Amino acid sequence: MEEYESPEWHPAFEEYCETIYELDEDDLDVIQARIADRLEVSRPSVSEMVKRLQAENLIEITDQITLTPKGLHLAETVVRRHRLAERFLTDMLGLNWAQAHQEAGKWEHIISPIVEKAMMALLDEPTTCPHGNPIPGSAYETPDLVALNAIEVGEQLTIHRITEELEFTEGMLDFLEEASIIPGSTGQLSAKAPDGTSTVIINGNPVKVGGFASARILVSAC
Repeated sequence: MEEYESPEWHPAFEEYCETIYELDEDDLDVIQARIADRLEVSRPSVSEMVKRLQAENLIEITDQITLTPKGLHLAETVVRRHRLAERFLTDMLGLNWAQAHQEAGKWEHIISPIVEKAMMALLDEPTTCPHGNPIPGSAYETPDLVALNAIEVGEQLTIHRITEELEFTEGMLDFLEEASIIPGSTGQLSAKAPDGTSTVIINGNPVKVGGFASARILVSAC
């Protein structure tokens, strides 16, 4: 995978490009305020970093922020290593989702191309992270998916993806993993409440999923 090799970048550059990539992946407008919220930094700090990213030809700014080809390459490298690390930490070391997500945030900056290639081989060329999000550069094929809240009451469904926005929601990964709302799980939508809460039957157990999460869990109808 030599084509993935990149020059060394400061972790801050990597984190910003990664964040821009993930916000766009979740179909969110990439603006400075949203970057500040995701990274939990001040808006003046984001403004200063955006200028540095632009100077390095990593981003372009129009009505929102977009990655240049150079920035996209960097972002895909970091996202790939993060999601590969999550897969390794859960599948091989037995960490839970929340632990793996936190640790992968450190690993993504230090995994070398040689280690990345070895991990891909060891894990049998995975196409997604444990939450179902695609690993850039893998053989992932996008299925037809809809949000959980778009399923009709009574329909059978299969969980496919827990979007990145939910990974950054406090306590959400623990809740979803404990409730078996994980990629590959099948169930039935049994009820919808006026406030957007969806009730899903998973493994015979009813689970109430709030409106925010219901709009961000991607499923396929069976």
